Amino acid sequence: MGEDEIYDVLIIGGGPAGLTAAQYAARAHLKTAILDKSSSAGALAIADKIENYPGLTEPISGKELLDIFREQAIRFGAEYLEVQVIGVNLDKEIKEIYTIEKTFQGKAVILATGAMGRKPTVKGEKEFLGKGVSYCAICDAAFFRGKTVCVIGDSEEAVKEAELLTRFAETVYLIAPSKSLNISGEHHLSKIDNLKLLTGHAVLSIEGGEVVERIKLKDRNTDKEKVLPMDGVFVYLHGNKPVVDFLNFSVDISDEECIITNRMMETNQPGVFAAGDVTCVEDRRVVVAAENGCVAALSADKYVHHRKRRRYDWSK
Repeated sequence: MGEDEIYDVLIIGGGPAGLTAAQYAARAHLKTAILDKSSSAGALAIADKIENYPGLTEPISGKELLDIFREQAIRFGAEYLEVQVIGVNLDKEIKEIYTIEKTFQGKAVILATGAMGRKPTVKGEKEFLGKGVSYCAICDAAFFRGKTVCVIGDSEEAVKEAELLTRFAETVYLIAPSKSLNISGEHHLSKIDNLKLLTGHAVLSIEGGEVVERIKLKDRNTDKEKVLPMDGVFVYLHGNKPVVDFLNFSVDISDEECIITNRMMETNQPGVFAAGDVTCVEDRRVVVAAENGCVAALSADKYVHHRKRRRYDWSK
């Protein structure tokens, strides 16, 4: 890889922490890329209304605020890429971030993946992980060509992944725990012949032998249970656990499974910083995440330029 393909700063996560870091890094003329799983997947993106963020004159949706963050970062020169990060190598001078499509290289990395992760909660979910259960449709869709699969979730991310799977699987069920999908605008799922939407349904268990063979459902509208034959289960339910699985303990993680940083958002790994809800922060608010992102960018700028002091005048 040539020098021109090595980024100064790679930011994993496109929430308020990651996008604020991108604004400051790009504005400082650092070659910056944001690697974001989905523009509609984070805690801010699914927030119904935000009214206490500084500068807002009237309430707006979380998605609208996030769009503003993203537009600012891009306007300052940051690249925004929707990619799924599946692994990292952070202990070298040039860090490597692995995605399905390609490997990204960067001098500094800012981890800002938020805290929407969760421990397995559906019976059989943990046991069948990698044997029919997946958390990444774009990673595993091709393995289910011509088969029957389901997506569990009601978010825009779940809808997008279900639509992706319809290109490969024979039949795709989108199983939403709520009575309606939690998405903005209209959806066109009814126009996709091989997609079946089941709202108000809870998956009780994932069952099978060596691999997934069926799921047990409960219709929350009628309390009736039923069994559906199934080859694959894609889980898009949200929790409040920091998203650190892809790191494989390449930075120090606390007992609560959050990334340990100092006040300047530095991890134990030189050139690696973290910001927002993925860190061991006590207060998960947008304004705190944004402040973390700013500080992480200050520290990344100092690291990349081998400065002894952090930069204070960002207008030059």
